[in-house]
Amino acid sequence: MTFKDEWTSDCGTVRLICGDCLEVLPTLGDGIVDAVITDPPYSSGGAFRGDRMASSRAKYVSTDATHDLHAFTGDNRDQRSYLAWTSLWLCAASHIAAEGAICAVFTDWRQLPTTTDAIQSGGWVWRGLAVWQKPNARPMLGRFTNQAEYIPWGTNGPREIAGSVAAGWLVCDVPRGDRVHITEKPVEVMEWCLQPVPAASTVLDPFMGSGTTGVACVRTGRKFIGIELDAKYFEIAKRRISDELNRFPLLEKVESPQQLTLQGGADDPA
Repeated sequence: MTFKDEWTSDCGTVRLICGDCLEVLPTLGDGIVDAVITDPPYSSGGAFRGDRMASSRAKYVSTDATHDLHAFTGDNRDQRSYLAWTSLWLCAASHIAAEGAICAVFTDWRQLPTTTDAIQSGGWVWRGLAVWQKPNARPMLGRFTNQAEYIPWGTNGPREIAGSVAAGWLVCDVPRGDRVHITEKPVEVMEWCLQPVPAASTVLDPFMGSGTTGVACVRTGRKFIGIELDAKYFEIAKRRISDELNRFPLLEKVESPQQLTLQGGADDPA
């Protein structure tokens, strides 16, 4: 199959593919990744289909924002089609994941129930929920502030109870400046998500965006496969990850994962 574009790092530890993940995933092989860590389009930003059909910039960027970040695609599905689509790509990802591999999928409060259903529909065992708390979230007068995003996670079948204990929640501000993507996550958040994944493991992100998961993998000694549909964001991710490889050569870091000082409680190991 010919992809729109493809790039592999000189050391061979990072592979980036520009294309639709539903077309790309079946070509990658079976059991080749140890974790799926991803931040897909939420198809949120409104209670009705008419709201969701707006551009991602109109839905997620304040009207007084001064930046002109590129809008992203795939964020306009209604609830039924979002469940079906998410189940499909999660099922495809399960086939290339090793037994016991972790799957962690970012979502917001609107799509949390749908995402937990899709994890199970896609063939993963739903294991729990991690929470990213954002102290600098926009306040909501007369309401509870929506200052959290959620990471439902599961495993590809049984997973051995072993390894380090990962915190179940993280407090980290939303980045306000120096972003290259409208919904870009801080690298610290993605490093936190990688805690249960052993060093030198291979991590897949089917919705790579600007490449933050890949940057976190390079910094913490993991290998990375990233897929991104948008050619502009693919180039941004390639540049960011390439720069990071120059700063943090991955093969020199695989002997031990980076240790993070986090706020939050530990998951119950049972």
